[in-house]
Amino acid sequence: MTTNNTKGHDFTMNAATSPIAANLGQIGYRADDGGHVVDAPAAEWARTLRSLRKLGIEQIDPTDMWVPLGDLRDDRRAEFSRVLADEGLSIPSISLTRHSIVDPEAGDANLETVHRYLDIAPEFGASVVNIGFMEALTEEQKTALWFWLADGHQDDKALRPKAVERVRELADHAASNGLLLSLEMYEDTFLGTPDEAVAFVQDVDHAAVGLNPDIGNLVRLHRDIEDVEAMFEKVLPMSNFWHVKNYSRDHDPATGAYATSPQPLKYGYINYRKVFGRAIELGFDGVICCEHYGADSIGVVAENMAYVRDVLDYWS
Repeated sequence: MTTNNTKGHDFTMNAATSPIAANLGQIGYRADDGGHVVDAPAAEWARTLRSLRKLGIEQIDPTDMWVPLGDLRDDRRAEFSRVLADEGLSIPSISLTRHSIVDPEAGDANLETVHRYLDIAPEFGASVVNIGFMEALTEEQKTALWFWLADGHQDDKALRPKAVERVRELADHAASNGLLLSLEMYEDTFLGTPDEAVAFVQDVDHAAVGLNPDIGNLVRLHRDIEDVEAMFEKVLPMSNFWHVKNYSRDHDPATGAYATSPQPLKYGYINYRKVFGRAIELGFDGVICCEHYGADSIGVVAENMAYVRDVLDYWS
């Protein structure tokens, strides 16, 4: 298999042309009337998108946590596309969250959901669909200060062959539509460590499949982790899309206590200036999607996007 899964892209990684999207998951799905934003009038979508443009955001990943595009009727998807165009925004990527295709209860339905997104993604000009094996938050995670501070779902190793088979099925579908499929790294799943993630992609062995090296998901954990640069060194050559976010991280050896919290890309534990330089050396040219949790998340995302442009310009 290829070492860098970027088939289907016609851009190179630089400040001027690299797609850099804002992840809109933290906006939430509640409409002004208290219902789901999927049922909101187009004018409400437009107001949200217009506020993003005021922050300098031009590209978005709506995720399924803001407007789940796969749940829209054909006419409403067309309406959403018109609103996007009117407000001057585009969608280079679509991320799905907590839709594990081997979930014991919802796996079959989740598989069909991913297939539906692979069908509609080209309508919006997206080049990649991102999925993972994370499942619904537990009650303990829902009540924790940060959900990652409580133990969540752990993948059943017996389901790994089924997961590989289903990813390969989705990859065939993605390739037939000119798309890439990206697999998000996330703790305690089949993609929970760099070695596990690399081995999984190697077993899938499909040119349309690559990793989303979201090491931020691991840095925030209150547990021992590998050296950050060593982790990126393993996964970047197999990456085709990238969620970027950052956290502070501290460890007291005397007590064994850890402390982590969300931080803008520039200030956290991961040195993204250095990591992006290495990514460029390794040939990464996928869509970059900026995330942040807490406080004014979308304001920080806008700052993160500007920072990424600055770093790419630095390396160019």
